[in-house]
Amino acid sequence: MKNSSKQSTGSKSLKSSDNESLKKELNSSGSPKNKSTNSHSLNDSDKVLNGDSEPALSEVDDLIITEVPDSIIKTLESRIDHMCVKKDHGDDGPGPACNMASVPGAVTQRSCVYGGARVVLMPITDAIHLVHGPIGCAACTWDIRGSRSSGEELYKKGFSTNLQEKDIVFGGEKKLSDTILELYGIYKPAAIFVYSTCVVGLIGDDLKSVCREGEKITKCRVIPVQSEGFRSFNKSLGHQLACDAMLDHLIGTGKLEKPGSNQKSEVSTQKNSTLNIVGEFNVAGDLWAIKPLIENMGITVQSAITGDSCVEEIANAHRADLNIVQCQKSSNYLARQMDEKYGIPHLKVNFFGIEDTGKFLLSIADFFQEQHPEIREKAEKIIETEIKNVRPEISHYKDRLTGKRVAVYVGGNKAWSLIRAFEELGMKVIMTGTQNGLPEDYQRIMETVSEGTLVVDDANSMELARLLQKYHPDLIVSGAKEKYMAHKLGIPFCDFNHDRITSFAGFQGFINFAKEVDRAVSSPVWKLTSKYYQGIVKNE
Repeated sequence: MKNSSKQSTGSKSLKSSDNESLKKELNSSGSPKNKSTNSHSLNDSDKVLNGDSEPALSEVDDLIITEVPDSIIKTLESRIDHMCVKKDHGDDGPGPACNMASVPGAVTQRSCVYGGARVVLMPITDAIHLVHGPIGCAACTWDIRGSRSSGEELYKKGFSTNLQEKDIVFGGEKKLSDTILELYGIYKPAAIFVYSTCVVGLIGDDLKSVCREGEKITKCRVIPVQSEGFRSFNKSLGHQLACDAMLDHLIGTGKLEKPGSNQKSEVSTQKNSTLNIVGEFNVAGDLWAIKPLIENMGITVQSAITGDSCVEEIANAHRADLNIVQCQKSSNYLARQMDEKYGIPHLKVNFFGIEDTGKFLLSIADFFQEQHPEIREKAEKIIETEIKNVRPEISHYKDRLTGKRVAVYVGGNKAWSLIRAFEELGMKVIMTGTQNGLPEDYQRIMETVSEGTLVVDDANSMELARLLQKYHPDLIVSGAKEKYMAHKLGIPFCDFNHDRITSFAGFQGFINFAKEVDRAVSSPVWKLTSKYYQGIVKNE
């Protein structure tokens, strides 16, 4: 699906017709100025944040982004179409240009295909995750998910074949085979996932045949994951390859078989209804906040794919009556394939924020209501009780946070799923974006954000720093790579990626979320930063 960068009624991309004036600005040493008669002139708020005047604080706080002028920041010409602004005229538009190779000469912070596969499969707790490649590939992705476990800890150990120069010359298949046998002898895992890296793809090691041979010898599942990093410029392919590995070698191989279609209705009246939570990786224990809510409705969770899961649970995932998809970025593909292969319908859900958590618990109840007429009433009582407990807890934080402006630069799913949560705290998202967004991700973002929100695709470090300097939000929500940039610019930071240690999911998680946001925004340290970093004095 090719994403158009043309101007539409729903979003306004930076126009190619303004490129000539922008070229001159890019070659100048100073900040870009708007000289073209066809260009948008900087409004008063733009002048404020560019340091052209010294306004009162209230003028900065009242900033409303209505459009992106071509002089928004000094950037590369080929990156212009990767920024747009939401316009509320009935059509949300295509969003920014996306899903392209990084611009040559710009440092990219993207993960590779191998990294995309690793983050999906790594939370499987009783499996060995063996990286066939140089030690660096294993080291930079060790514990990449930050997932927590209620049982096995084997997944926390890092394993690599540590390919050396001689292995590149003579091949690494023998080394891989020996490593599989040695690891099985020591740990007796439920499965061994073997990830191929760029080097393996280049030298041509036959990963599948080695894994088949290892499985014959050990009688243990040895699952190849063909995840060479160079296969795509977008790690989303890695997500799909990880899902393919589970579909081809794991899901449907469990000892308990799913009833046939002619028996399903009879069996469903005798057994508990079940579902899989797909795309939930138990980062900071999020799964443990979601699972009890579902179980209290009388629904059995067959498996979580893949947070706090074991191999056998996922092997029997085909027995579930429903898949609910939390991370739609990484796991929509898996849900669609399970629907096609096993006839399991799926619902897209979001358990971040009070409103969305309640909304999607009711959607799950509605799905099972024919089998369990009382389930809707149960769900409503759970939601009512939880909201009654949560509202007083967050009222103090909401009073302090109302009116604060937020920039969200995270994974594709969180770039829209957090919007409502911030609005429930009285905050306004003025900028959002992601590094690996697909056209459907940005379509969802454009449908969710408010008018005037800036949407940015795959911003490099230079662009992100300049955007933050220009709009100077009260908070940026991102991953660890952006943390120190934000702090150096004097902007409060909140981690919502894999490195966080606090659960934000469900009703109780929303209290944690409000506390964490307030702790970041209201910290007295920001009063000590210079007025230059607060964007209220001229840049000399």
